[in-house]
Amino acid sequence: MGEILRAVCRDDTAKLSVICAPDAVERARQIHCLRPVGTAALGRALCGAALMGEMLKEENATLTLRLRGDGPIGGVVAVSDSRGNVRGYVGNPGLDLPIRERDGKLDVGRAVGRSGLLTVSRDLGLREPYTGSTALRSGEIGEDLAAYLTESDQLGSACGLGVLVDTDESVKAAGGFIVQLMPFAPEELTTRLEENILMMDQLTTILAEDGPEEVVAQVFRGLEPRIVARSPMEYRCGCSEERVRQALGSLGSEDLAEIRRDGRDVEVRCEFCGRIYTFAPEELENLIQT
Repeated sequence: MGEILRAVCRDDTAKLSVICAPDAVERARQIHCLRPVGTAALGRALCGAALMGEMLKEENATLTLRLRGDGPIGGVVAVSDSRGNVRGYVGNPGLDLPIRERDGKLDVGRAVGRSGLLTVSRDLGLREPYTGSTALRSGEIGEDLAAYLTESDQLGSACGLGVLVDTDESVKAAGGFIVQLMPFAPEELTTRLEENILMMDQLTTILAEDGPEEVVAQVFRGLEPRIVARSPMEYRCGCSEERVRQALGSLGSEDLAEIRRDGRDVEVRCEFCGRIYTFAPEELENLIQT
């Protein structure tokens, strides 16, 4: 089980959300049989989506984060509900890239690509979801999300995301933070936060050794931080046989008849959790007739 913390600094001039989610990212790694660079890319996206999803005020709202870059991972999708529970996938889960020579880290930027779009869709239960996009900055995901938040919310924002993969390719640490300035924040607060983030210990080391509370302490160092909320989160898929049946029914009678024609069972695999749903020809026939 992971956790999301929300905190504010003195005078409520900045707000901070922190996530610690190694179990959720490890679950994603196992479901999709990810190699380390794919684990890092999807893990960062899941943590970013969870932080943004947990900010939604509507109970049944969802947030979808899509990164469509020119890198070999073939796209990254992460979906969160309003409690920060997430699910997601990458286009090329078997991708394996060498670590970066300059710093020995996983090359997420190369995997995602540095040219393309980051798109965020917020489904608030209205007729159409609210969707916004921004050009990818680096493909490292954290920097890209910070740019999107600054442009879309018109609030100064910073985002840090990290996944530490162990020698056996399991997830040792995963999480991140989003900090946003309020419109009435003094200019010197921006400088102070920038200095604090620059001087932070490595994010995944903090999460692995000290936990999310220490991230709050370091980002808001000297700013009288106050934790105002905690909530659990996990990797959770909402698929069901009924939902898959409804999706098949939406194909239309001609497409269903074409699928039905060979007389064999139809298998549908959920992209998020890998579960396979099987439908007999008779069930397809019933869908055609409804």
